[in-house]
Amino acid sequence: MANKLSKTTILFHWIVGLMFITVLAVGLYVEELPKGPEKWEILGLHKSFGFIVLMLAVARIVWRFKEGAIESGSVMSRAQEIVAKSVQHILLLGTVLMPVSGLMMSIGSGRSVDVFGVELLAAGDKIEWVAGAGHSIHEIVSKILILVILLHIAGALKHQFKEKDGSISRMLGR
Repeated sequence: MANKLSKTTILFHWIVGLMFITVLAVGLYVEELPKGPEKWEILGLHKSFGFIVLMLAVARIVWRFKEGAIESGSVMSRAQEIVAKSVQHILLLGTVLMPVSGLMMSIGSGRSVDVFGVELLAAGDKIEWVAGAGHSIHEIVSKILILVILLHIAGALKHQFKEKDGSISRMLGR
């Protein structure tokens, strides 16, 4: 397989990807819960893990600039290359936009920013337009990302099993 991936790249891909999908799923779950102690407890975990995703996503993007973009293991048409690069960029952007918009909702609502009970930013005044913008971004981007994640998974499966180029094997470090 051409263009072997570094262990750091592979680790960032799986840790950020799986954590992001988990935080996204928990967010969808908590959205449906009635207001009450259980909802606020789970929401606190959602926010804490979302903050960790943000830190890891930023580190991943810095690493990506250092190491360079991941090249395809197979020959693709120009249209496929555009779709693949677009999906990669949307996913990278989404791993930053979702937690940032979550922070906007908390800060704009006048709430403190806590990570596992440790206060990083004290509560302040409500800034409704920040909370509203954060909520809109969070809601819209989450829907887009669900589709893009499914497209990413479908593309990986297509490459692995139809193209037989070993894309998933390469992303597993083989």
